[in-house]
Amino acid sequence: MKAAKNIAVIGAGSWGTALVKILSDNMPYNSHLVSGIHWWVRGEETASHIRQYRHNPRYLSSVEIHPEIVQVSADLHHTIRVADVLIFAIPSAFLHDAVATLTPEELKGKTIVSAIKGIVPQQSCLVAEYFQERFTADKNQLLVITGPCHAEEVALEKLSYLTIAGTDCDRCACIASIIKGRYIKTVQSEDVFGTEYAAVLKNIYAIASGICHGIGYGDNFQAVLIANAIKEIERFIDKVFPQHRKVTDSAYLGDLLVTAYSQFSRNRTFGNMLGKGYSVKAAQLEMSMIAEGYYATKSMYSINEKYGVDMPILNAVYRIIYTQADARTEIKNLTDSLS
Repeated sequence: MKAAKNIAVIGAGSWGTALVKILSDNMPYNSHLVSGIHWWVRGEETASHIRQYRHNPRYLSSVEIHPEIVQVSADLHHTIRVADVLIFAIPSAFLHDAVATLTPEELKGKTIVSAIKGIVPQQSCLVAEYFQERFTADKNQLLVITGPCHAEEVALEKLSYLTIAGTDCDRCACIASIIKGRYIKTVQSEDVFGTEYAAVLKNIYAIASGICHGIGYGDNFQAVLIANAIKEIERFIDKVFPQHRKVTDSAYLGDLLVTAYSQFSRNRTFGNMLGKGYSVKAAQLEMSMIAEGYYATKSMYSINEKYGVDMPILNAVYRIIYTQADARTEIKNLTDSLS
């Protein structure tokens, strides 16, 4: 892959804003790699606000945006057209609608990077699979960015690690070089689908962790829960995409730990509300951000009906969210199946 000249972030949520910050802060050191940073946001009102006041009005508002470095636009087609590298950071539930007007020709030859940790619910497939099917993207075009990394800690410039996964080593190395900086370290991987499925599943297990906390279970049980969760992740991805991998690496276990335990985890927050007795609808209304695990739970439950992997934690979360099963009863039953 040739050095990327123009790079675009698609999406203006907290993670999209964090990625824009990373790219902007690294720009003085990456002038030989990046000649322009573009940012697509939904709605001209938001774009105008960012250009005028130099911050995102809804997410990570403490992050200063530099209009002289970042070209902000509400025109998706224009942003796609001028960029060589596209980093998608739209919640998975909204991706299908957001890109509905794009054509395969518009994405032809571009590097497509998914920073989305979720399943596309309309097709019940991974984001990388969605771009392959919907836009006939070649597998070598596709990269995945996974954690462990919370947008809020990026805003605070706390040291974070990101894994860049892809089958094209040159593309991986290029994107890793662009992203790494003073407070971001990067790791490369060839396990595109394994890291992506792990990123999806950890959101579900973070909901389980939140439910248990809301009910009143303590740290001792949380440790058992997460130890069993990484076993579920390993069983599933080894069944679906068998290849050599170490699930103790940060892209798998590290991402699971930070999402299950962090105060910034929206999935844990969502689960905590369910454990305290909130209905699913009430918990969603209470939160200002999307809990990806809500959509992922239904999709993963459906996908696993095909593979039949033993996943008792996934099943318990599914029953709590989608069949209105009593959370206390489900978790009590779950405790008997964990080791």
